[in-house]
Order: sequence, then C-alpha cells, then structure tokens
Amino acid sequence: MNNKKLRRMILIAILGSISTVLMQLNFPLPALPAFLKVDFSEIPAVLAIMTMGPVAGIAVELLKNVLHWFLSGSPTGVPVGELANFVTGVLFIMPIYFIFKKVQNTKGLTAGLITGTVIMAVGMSALNYFVFLPMYTYFLNMPAYTGEAMFNVIVLGILPFNLIKGIMLMVISLLLYKSMSKWIDQQNRQLTM
Repeated sequence: MNNKKLRRMILIAILGSISTVLMQLNFPLPALPAFLKVDFSEIPAVLAIMTMGPVAGIAVELLKNVLHWFLSGSPTGVPVGELANFVTGVLFIMPIYFIFKKVQNTKGLTAGLITGTVIMAVGMSALNYFVFLPMYTYFLNMPAYTGEAMFNVIVLGILPFNLIKGIMLMVISLLLYKSMSKWIDQQNRQLTM
C-alpha cells in the first residue's frame, strides 16, 4: 500500500471518528418535532470532500453512521435514522464538492454550502414523505402520517429543520475554512496528486 493511500485511509478514519463523536452531541430545536436533532457531524465530511474528494466524504458519512448505529442502536431495530442521516449528509456534501472543485475559495465554498443546504432541505422533505417517515411508522408499528398531519410534519418540521441545520453548518464550515484554508490546500495537493 502506498503512502498516499495509507494517509487517505487514516484521515478518513480520523474524520469519521470525529464525526461520530459530533453526532452523539445532538440537540433538538425549539418548536420543531423532538425527533429532529441538530448535530455538526457533517463538518468532517465537508473537510473530507475539500481535501480528498467525494468518495472520502461519502466514506466519512458511512463510517459515522455505522459507528453510531453500533454505539447507540436504533429504536426501530433497523437503522432507519442512520440511513436518513447518511442520505442527508450526502445530499449536503455533494453540491459543495462540485461547486468548490470549480471555485476553490470562500465564494465557491459559500455557493456550495447554500446549494447543499437547499438540496438537503428539499431532498429530505421529499424522501421523508415517500420513504423515511413511512419506514419509521412501519417499523415502530405506529399509525402512518397521512393528509394534514404528514403535510405539517414535512412543511412545518422537516423542511425548516434542514434549512436551519444547513445554515448552522454553513457558518461553522466558513469559519473553519478561514482558519484552515492553508491546511486544506496542502492536504488537497498531497492527497489528490
């Protein structure tokens, strides 16, 4: 195994572990459904895509969710929450990668973060409507959300939650980028050559 490949694997493992710890430090937002909890575990995946590319970012998201499932379990017995979190993270980081790859500065990162936030919020609203909420209710043996109840959960809960979470992640990512941009550029040169 060459040195660059080993460094990439170690960095992915470190970022995935940090991401797992950050996922444990979650909290609900007032006035939104209690099952929606904010965590900052996407930040290491953002660092991974900026330094090593999209496969590394997806690997950090996957590692984080697998570790979280092993550490915390799942109330449904099936890792529905972890699957939803994985998809959320991928929807958030992929637009960042594609835009930041073309414009590698604060403006490119900001445009990527805004696009990632919108895609994550809209995408997770649709996926929760069609996939994740029905899975939760099925595996928890609860009555399914229908009609106005489903509308309220999606439009008044999930959509604003993901927009607020995206804005919080954007602020932290931009602050980190300003302080770590030289390291990010150095890692990008060393790990993608």
